[in-house]
Amino acid sequence: MKDQVRVRFAPSPTGGLHIGGVRTILFNYLFAKQNKGKFILRIEDTDQTRFVEGAEDYIFSCLEWCGIKADESPRDGGEYGPYRQSERKPIYRKYAEQLVKSGHAYYAFDTSEELESKRQVTENFRYDHHSRHTLRNSLTIPHEAAESLVKEGAPHVIRIKMPKDENITFTDMIRGDISFHSSEVDDKVLLKADGMPTYHLAVVVDDYLMKITHAFRGEEWLPSAPVHLLLWKYLGWGNEMPQWAHMPLILKPNGNGKLSKRDGEKLGFPVYPINWYDNKRDVKSNGFKDVGFLPEGFINMLAMLGWNDGTDQELFSLEDLIEKFSLDRIHKAGAKFDYDKAKWYNAEWIKRRKTDDLLMPVKDILNYHGIHNIDDGYLAKVIDMVKERCQLLSEFHQQAFFFFEAPEKYDTNSVKPKWTPEKETFFKAFADELQKGKINESAKMESSFKSLASEKNIKVGEVMLPFRIMLVGDKFGPQVFDIAATLGAEETINRINKALEVFVD
Repeated sequence: MKDQVRVRFAPSPTGGLHIGGVRTILFNYLFAKQNKGKFILRIEDTDQTRFVEGAEDYIFSCLEWCGIKADESPRDGGEYGPYRQSERKPIYRKYAEQLVKSGHAYYAFDTSEELESKRQVTENFRYDHHSRHTLRNSLTIPHEAAESLVKEGAPHVIRIKMPKDENITFTDMIRGDISFHSSEVDDKVLLKADGMPTYHLAVVVDDYLMKITHAFRGEEWLPSAPVHLLLWKYLGWGNEMPQWAHMPLILKPNGNGKLSKRDGEKLGFPVYPINWYDNKRDVKSNGFKDVGFLPEGFINMLAMLGWNDGTDQELFSLEDLIEKFSLDRIHKAGAKFDYDKAKWYNAEWIKRRKTDDLLMPVKDILNYHGIHNIDDGYLAKVIDMVKERCQLLSEFHQQAFFFFEAPEKYDTNSVKPKWTPEKETFFKAFADELQKGKINESAKMESSFKSLASEKNIKVGEVMLPFRIMLVGDKFGPQVFDIAATLGAEETINRINKALEVFVD
């Protein structure tokens, strides 16, 4: 076992980073930091046909927003670089050729057309121990002829030669002992015709050369495990193989299947950390950040998808998670994604955020809605009054717009059926009281309001709702006299008079 823990996340820049990938990053990061180790970010860009411009930048932007910093990466450097597989291309051929020489891999010269014709005539055709001796490869072509074809630059791939009848086992840190039979696995391509490695070869070679000690990945990669196990063995690195942990899937809200990138579009919630634009499909997908999540809420939610610390605690900062994270508390079963619960986590972190730290994001939201030139002191008061009502940062506009602009619409249906001339008289008198006394304090406003209602022989409850609607336009918001006091006597009077014109019409 190597002295220092070294973990890695190796995304492919072929699209936006799904929250399942971010959770894998998070668990890698937590394990590394808890063990005073290193977290490495490696870009697996071997599939150039699926490369998406901007995807690598997007990955780094997501990490930055989440507050996760790689110790080694294409941007941070490190002693085991380069950290983009496309820049490591010369490395892989050497190991693929080593496998051919040891008899654990072979050259395959079949064209895509030849393989397609096989599929047409053979149901469920696979390139494996059943079929490889009927195909064009260095197992069926004389050795010298195969070597000549390779030297002449004939198009070919290198495939692993899977054993016919072998049990392949390993111990997963989450799932325990797992066993595969080699006959269930086809002869995977290790090196493509363009000289680039496939994931199978590259991940093993890179993990070895970068001294990775633990490999966390989603359970969807379990079928690839036997190929990787054999590659570690065949390359002579069995004692250096990292310990593996295959994490549970994040499931759709109904529990039926893995949460996919397109589920957000269908079901109306984000599945990306930050906004992602798919230029191939011309589709923009909202991210958690952009719909109003704090990074703390997002990270907390992700950590609890398939893990808990064994207590009833639900709120964890990144520092808390580093301290309390443990592999034995990761569940084997998939975790259903619950967007309502995700918003709950965010609401709790909004409450915990210092008001000063909310000023800029809330100001940005209000600016977006056309509310400008906001005084920071005034905004801080408003935030303190409404933040417990907001699950998302974006809701600050809905919950607080009336502090900055008088309502244009009123919920008159809640007022007019019970409106009376006496109520009109009451509000005119209350406006006069505010004008005379220059009352700007919540408690004094409330006292004046209730005293006047008693004097006019009106039940306080009958005028409270109309008063709220005069100030807000609707039936929501903080304590109504706190709203009035924050607006001030003059603005409160203006809103009473403006609303009366509508209510008595």
